[in-house]
Amino acid sequence: MEGLGIIWSIIIGVAAGAIAGWLMRGHGFGFIVNLIVGLVGSILGGWIYGLLGIGSGGIVGALIMSVIGAVVLLWIISLFRKKNV
Repeated sequence: MEGLGIIWSIIIGVAAGAIAGWLMRGHGFGFIVNLIVGLVGSILGGWIYGLLGIGSGGIVGALIMSVIGAVVLLWIISLFRKKNV
């Protein structure tokens, strides 16, 4: 997310967390935690894109990248979450 600035990065991360929580129904952890996960997911998405050699290209590309990272992070967290019996 180079060149977007820290404010845009936060806004995109928060939006990505909200979208990822909505996409991962039943695997989200509540609105506030999903927003935090979106911020961390932005970093994870950037790392995944870097590994694959993909560029994010602008705000829309950064949002897509961040949503992918947040969904992956929510999925990983859900693997370790205790199941209620």
